[in-house]
Amino acid sequence: MKDRENDKVYKLVLTALMAALCYVAFTFLKIPIPTPGGDTTALHIGNAFCVLAALLLGGGYGGVAGSLGMTIADLLDPVYITSAPKTFILKLCIGLIAGFVAHNIAHITEDHDSKYIMKWSLIASIAGLGFNVVMDPIVGYFYKNYILGVQSDAAKIMATWAAGATLVNAIVGTIVVVVVYMAVRPVLKKAGLFMKIK
Repeated sequence: MKDRENDKVYKLVLTALMAALCYVAFTFLKIPIPTPGGDTTALHIGNAFCVLAALLLGGGYGGVAGSLGMTIADLLDPVYITSAPKTFILKLCIGLIAGFVAHNIAHITEDHDSKYIMKWSLIASIAGLGFNVVMDPIVGYFYKNYILGVQSDAAKIMATWAAGATLVNAIVGTIVVVVVYMAVRPVLKKAGLFMKIK
C-alpha cells in the first residue's frame, strides 16, 4: 500500500516538473514568428516535454503535463491567450497518443535492448508530434474561424504558417525526446526511480 502511495506522489511530482518544463520551453525558449494574417506562431520545444513525460509516466500523465504547462503558458501570454482551449486539448492528445504507442504497443518500460527502446521512443514521438502537425492547423483554422470569428482568408493564412512552424517543432522535438529519453532512462534505472508502466 505504501509503495502505491509513493508511486502516486512520484508521478504527480514528475508530472508537475514536466508541466513546468513545457511552460519554460514555450515561454522563455520560443522564437516568435509574426504571420501575414496578424497572428503569431512560434518555434519551440515545449511539446517535446509533453512526449517525454508520456514516455516516462504514461500517456495520461504526459498529456496532463503538456496540457497544463502549455495552457498556462498561453494564458499568461497576451499573444496566445485566445489559443489556450485549443492548446489544452491538442497537448492532452499528444501525450495520450505517444503514451499509447510507447506503453500499450511497444511496452518500452520492460527490459529490451537499447535499439528497441530507441526505435519505439522515436515511433512514439513521431506518432504524438505527427498528430499535432496534422491537427494543429486544422483545429486552429476551425477554432479561429468558427469560435473566435476571424475572417476566413486570415484564418487560412494563419493555419498555413502555423503548419510550417509546427512541422519544424515536431522534427526538433522528436530529436530532443529520443536523445533525452535514451540518456535519462539508464540513469533512472540505476537510481531505482524508473517506473514500469502497465
